[in-house]
Amino acid sequence: MRLGHFDMNLLVALDALLDTRSVTKASERLHIGASATSSALGRLRDYFGDELLMQVGRRMELTPLGRSLAQPVREILLRVQSAVVTRLEFDPAQAKRNFVIRASDYLTTVLLVDVVQRLQREAPGITLHIANMADDVPERLERGEVDFVIYPSVSTNPNHPTQTLFADTYSCVVWTDNKLVGDTLSLAEYKQLGHVAATFGDSRSDSFESNMMASLGVTRSIEVSTTNFNTLPQLVIGTTRIATVHTRLAQIYARYLPLRLLPLPMTLPPLVEVMQWHAINNSDPAHAWLRGVLQEQAQMRSDVPAVSLA
Repeated sequence: MRLGHFDMNLLVALDALLDTRSVTKASERLHIGASATSSALGRLRDYFGDELLMQVGRRMELTPLGRSLAQPVREILLRVQSAVVTRLEFDPAQAKRNFVIRASDYLTTVLLVDVVQRLQREAPGITLHIANMADDVPERLERGEVDFVIYPSVSTNPNHPTQTLFADTYSCVVWTDNKLVGDTLSLAEYKQLGHVAATFGDSRSDSFESNMMASLGVTRSIEVSTTNFNTLPQLVIGTTRIATVHTRLAQIYARYLPLRLLPLPMTLPPLVEVMQWHAINNSDPAHAWLRGVLQEQAQMRSDVPAVSLA
């Protein structure tokens, strides 16, 4: 297809080149050879009369025109994609679709496990790719590369729709044979004991409860750190360490592991988990149906007493 002498087939290649800033990486994304991608770049340079990508040291950098094209090109492709996949009628039992969800392992355990089971019953042709959170998730959401991001409400992007799923509290988790901890835990004991805590991403960012504690002036002696929530309860077993864990998750593990759950010696605000999606998907009936499933399954969870979201 040509529009104003521009070959519209080149738009996908242009988007990949501007995003990856690499002929090799763009060719991998496009599933074509590097020579074909290089040829497409040459045609794009001829059309725009601009290099678009320039070698700067060992890296390729976008020219000013390349930078100005990146977002408009991505938005065009997102709108085309939305128009192609959207159907006026949607039958979950017959639909064939893959959705990409970014969420922590905590959310996978307390919510998405139930969603996966329901999809097999009601929509066997719908598949999910569930990936953990990473530093580049906000950019991936902005570019429409993920269908849903599920995370704390404090992390949301104000430019895209958001829906609250549920709220959770925190509990202190200890090994049942930990003799240093009784039936309650004072703030002094909490600070004195060794902790297991979670950090995330390449930057080892703190979790929500770590940031809340810092705002309250509560410091912890973190002796073991891990990159996921599910290992926190496991890592206190056989030790005198403690961990601060989402109550829903802690209750699940306490059913199977030698653990005790204690209230925290301080008051933390509830953790409000939300789902967010790119605005381009608002009118997609398949997307809207899955949003409803996520919302319904979140509300069906009754492991923790309801927490007011007001």
